[in-house]
Amino acid sequence: MTDTQIRILDARTTGELLPFGALVANLRQAFAEGCVVPVRHHHTIANGDEPDATLLLMPAWHETHRSERYLGIKIVTVFPGNTARGIPGLTSTYMLYDGRTGMQLALLDGNTITARRTVAASALAADYLARKDASRLLVIGAGRVAGLIPDAYRAVRPVAQIDIWDIDPASAERLARSLRQRGLQATAVTNLEAAARQADIVSAATLATAPLIRGEWLRPGTHVDLIGGFTPAMREADDEAVRRSSVYIDTHEALHEAGDLVQPIGAGVISQDAVRATLNELCRRDIPVRVSNDEITLYKAVGTALADLAAATMVYEAALIAG
Repeated sequence: MTDTQIRILDARTTGELLPFGALVANLRQAFAEGCVVPVRHHHTIANGDEPDATLLLMPAWHETHRSERYLGIKIVTVFPGNTARGIPGLTSTYMLYDGRTGMQLALLDGNTITARRTVAASALAADYLARKDASRLLVIGAGRVAGLIPDAYRAVRPVAQIDIWDIDPASAERLARSLRQRGLQATAVTNLEAAARQADIVSAATLATAPLIRGEWLRPGTHVDLIGGFTPAMREADDEAVRRSSVYIDTHEALHEAGDLVQPIGAGVISQDAVRATLNELCRRDIPVRVSNDEITLYKAVGTALADLAAATMVYEAALIAG
């Protein structure tokens, strides 16, 4: 499984070793299999006149019955005020260890692990929830994670048209232009409502604290993917969107950490029992769960260390093979 050399894998190498088709397949197996995922450490850091920052510590390890065992931990900082500085708001590092001996094996670019496993997990969920013919994708946001959404979804659905909306229209145009340069049909849009009403899939990756997606905009058959919000104060969709949808989550932590669920549950719009299944449960069944082409489905993720460990393990083993 291992050798004695500690590998340091930068962002470029980490990304190259996580192609979305293989990563989605790897995550499908990992969610079905499961691993030990302690409750993440979540610390709020006051940051003067700027929004509070967040420190996350996310460990996970394989159980003893697994033949190849790893242990990993991701350290994440989230500074929303960085948006005004023109630098990323999220920074992370991933450390991978031998699950049998505790010896350190690799230091990986945590930002790349986070971004790629996040959108790959959303694509995996969509493989169970979105219509098979879903071809029009609306991406809300134009940051690092949002920029990966089209490629992840193209690994599971026949996406032909990509619309991009961002609070900064110039950022949306830059992302759309980069996709067009790769031969994809991509358009920056300024009318979010019109774009949402036409979309088969609406995927949001923002740090919004007020809803961007209105339930009244969603046409029958839409799949809604909420990636960005990870605290009870953050929202990407309004109560009506949640009320109209069949709701799925990545892990049960979403019920306590995601404002898109915490707030409507607290207001009595839905109950916790309205959540149909977790991603683990979807992968263990491994069958589509959409009941009709008119059903609106919604997937809310807050991220899990299971996905980080699966991605980091995939990178490390591929690096060993590549030498």
